[in-house]
Amino acid sequence: MSAKILAIDTATEACSVALLVGDKLYSRSEVAPRDHTKKILPMVDEVLKEAGLTLQELDALAFGRGPGSFTGVRIGIGIAQGLAFGADLPMIGVSTLAAMAQGAYRTQGATHVACAIDARMSEVYWGRYVRQADGSWQTVDEECVIPPQALADNIAADAQTWATVGTGWDAYPQELATLPLTIQSSEVLYPQAQDMVILAKQAFEQGHTVAVEDSSPVYLRDTVAWKKLPGRE
Repeated sequence: MSAKILAIDTATEACSVALLVGDKLYSRSEVAPRDHTKKILPMVDEVLKEAGLTLQELDALAFGRGPGSFTGVRIGIGIAQGLAFGADLPMIGVSTLAAMAQGAYRTQGATHVACAIDARMSEVYWGRYVRQADGSWQTVDEECVIPPQALADNIAADAQTWATVGTGWDAYPQELATLPLTIQSSEVLYPQAQDMVILAKQAFEQGHTVAVEDSSPVYLRDTVAWKKLPGRE
């Protein structure tokens, strides 16, 4: 039987929800940087009603685990944990950077993607990915938070054309122009739940789920603290 997976994301300025039922996708998305807490649950209700399902009928709940806005990531995982706990669902954390790579493939068929999200404080959240034949994404540059001008010293030139995704390219155009890469811009600025749910399906089929109490965000910055659920060390 085909998996039924709900994905939610509030890690950046965008707020999105997607429900995958077999090959059928139901999704909602809106750029609403200050209204995530108001938007996300109504979006969840809408896609469930459209599909004629309840939370308890799903197989897993996926969430944007970061990196991204500290507040946004925290909102997303908190809501996801609440929903999953109430419906007794396993959870799947999906990288926001990998989700944007999937978005570039969905919108323009890109198979080599360079992701840069504006991380403020003169830094970007960075990662590079190459799509494999089975639809998974191989990590070329591990996701990190780094000053954009420092990337040029850490990246080797190659013969590929890299699709650029994320807000970092517009935020730091001069610094990122020094990278020894051939790039092609895309329209993907933010991660989307409709791309996360595709990656979540792959993880689900491989048995890569976690219990609610073991789900965790990825902030990349060591200076932020996450208040863990009761009983966690």
